Amino acid sequence: MKNSNTMNTEYANIDDLRIAYRKKGNGTSIILANRFRGTLDTWDPLFLDLLSENNTVITFDYTGVGYSEGELPTDIKEVAGQIVKLADYLKIDKFFVLGWSYGGWVAQYVTFINTSRVLKTVIIGSNPIGKNELPLEPLFLKHALKPINDLEDEIIIFYEPKSEKSRKAAEESRSRIYSNIDISKIPSRQEEFNRYFAVAPSVVEDKEKFREKYTTLQTPILVISSDHDISYATENWFPLLKNAPTIQHIILPDSGHAMHFQYPELSTKYIDIFLRN
Repeated sequence: MKNSNTMNTEYANIDDLRIAYRKKGNGTSIILANRFRGTLDTWDPLFLDLLSENNTVITFDYTGVGYSEGELPTDIKEVAGQIVKLADYLKIDKFFVLGWSYGGWVAQYVTFINTSRVLKTVIIGSNPIGKNELPLEPLFLKHALKPINDLEDEIIIFYEPKSEKSRKAAEESRSRIYSNIDISKIPSRQEEFNRYFAVAPSVVEDKEKFREKYTTLQTPILVISSDHDISYATENWFPLLKNAPTIQHIILPDSGHAMHFQYPELSTKYIDIFLRN
């Protein structure tokens, strides 16, 4: 079996646009929603390989991102709808969903809008829908908005710069990712960044009151956070946890926004236990 950084890219015809996706593994499908500026190539292949040992892992590029045609919607419900449309195209009725960062918001919308189809949800390095107390740190934007990120940028954005263990993990993960990547596919223009940022006001406003609906949501949720995430503060989950009976929350030490790339074996073990039980 090919490892995940050499998997073929396939295309789904959705709303007259070519949507790029990759698929690997066997078992119940888990569809992954990516981060700000993330493409098919920027997932850590080791994380995907381990995740695919017991599931069919499906990664894709949002419209207007990476290998997909079109424009990224500025309505997050439309972005979430792309996951459901991809599942329909692949003839998948019920599935798991995993979202990282911006994709964590997307995954929550998919879950609340499609409760009969989403079996379980994994949220990594993200925040709950609605108003949260702690904003992102300015340091994140200083480095995340550069057209091209070098290793030091990635250490600051995704890891814990004060930890040698985290720095080493950053180098190892970057080496795995950059063994097969088309950097030209990564969004690099401010106009593209703005389409991601445009969803934030509606997520915070939460007209649908999804945050309140965590009190009655039946779907099991696993949240994986780090002890220092400069973009989506882990502490923003704490007020919600008392009233969200289906959420389990795991915090990994000496890590940042990409804690699942720092701890690929550990994080996928947690996910596997959650999905299988």
